[in-house]
Amino acid sequence: MAVVELRRPPNNFVDVDLFSDIATVLERLDTIPQCRAVVLAAQGKHFCAGGNLKARLEVEARGEKFVAPGRHPYKEARRIVSTRKPIIAAVHGSAIGAGLGLAVAADFRVTCKEARFAANFNAIGFAPGFGLTITLPRLVGQQNAKWLFMTGKRIPGDEAHALGLADRLVEQDQVRAAAIEMAKEIAKAAPLSVQSTRDMLNAEFIVQFRAATERESFEQNWLRETNDYKEGVQAAADRRDPNFTAT
Repeated sequence: MAVVELRRPPNNFVDVDLFSDIATVLERLDTIPQCRAVVLAAQGKHFCAGGNLKARLEVEARGEKFVAPGRHPYKEARRIVSTRKPIIAAVHGSAIGAGLGLAVAADFRVTCKEARFAANFNAIGFAPGFGLTITLPRLVGQQNAKWLFMTGKRIPGDEAHALGLADRLVEQDQVRAAAIEMAKEIAKAAPLSVQSTRDMLNAEFIVQFRAATERESFEQNWLRETNDYKEGVQAAADRRDPNFTAT
């Protein structure tokens, strides 16, 4: 069993470099027979508060590229979901936007009532990403996923657990320990059988995930040029309600 930890506290904002690092570590763990399951955890207040969109707007306003040509976070997301060891996400704080996508890409999630989950994309004038258009409905159903997407509603950990978004609900100071215990339970089973079973269950999902991220990337590219996106990101940074104009 191994623990992979996000170390960008307090928010653990993600970008293409962090996604790449996570994918690389998981791929390396695939080559270590002694590792039979992985716990994905984080330092700081939040599990992952998503991407730092305000920083991206500031960089692009200067005419600079936020992501180097040829690189894309969803290429790294596809690497992450294609790895072969079971992953348990220990969500002790907020999992927002791309952070929710990362948590949902894991096989299982342990959380607490203090945690917050949000697919906040529409609330800031954006489209869902990180494969959430395929992963979220698989967990909570199509109707619940639509509601979470279209409202951007932030739900506490106990509600997330009731919806099926999390598998275990424990006290906040026990989240990581409970995730490690789940990993140890998996590690007791025959590792080649676990890997074979996971491969069979995930075969169609990986194909769907690739298609979903390609479509999400297309939608996000044009929405990123709209006034509503810029207003939504700025409003979120200012902690005020946005004034969307459908332009």
